Amino acid sequence: MIVFDLKCGNGHTFEGWFDDNKAFLQQKKKGLIACPVCNDGTVEKKLSTFGIKSTRGSNLRVPGPDDMAAFAQKITEFVDNNFEDVGCDFTKEALKIHYGASEPRNIKGVSTEAEEKILKDEGVEFVKIPVGRAPEPNSEN
Repeated sequence: MIVFDLKCGNGHTFEGWFDDNKAFLQQKKKGLIACPVCNDGTVEKKLSTFGIKSTRGSNLRVPGPDDMAAFAQKITEFVDNNFEDVGCDFTKEALKIHYGASEPRNIKGVSTEAEEKILKDEGVEFVKIPVGRAPEPNSEN
């Protein structure tokens, strides 16, 4: 059994329990999934938090600030090494890729809330990742 966080086209979020991802996709295709608030059948999975059950006596610890900073640095390095920076043209490039006018590729850049709404309305999937930069050595804040 798997639990997915779901979101309808009207922005309501709710949980759905399925045998597996295949069961979710089959039920969605058949129109069997609807929002319990507004009955909208336009339902998508959304990113969700998850929990890990630890065993007694385990040596698991809660990540601290140093761990989180190292993790953020790894994300930054991965994005820098694997995504083309298109800057302020993010929305334009994402739409070109979505409609086949440009070759599919990983891109990163910036967008306004209005541009993000356009991407959502056009069905373009994207993820917002706040990526900070570490201060340069010997720089003043």
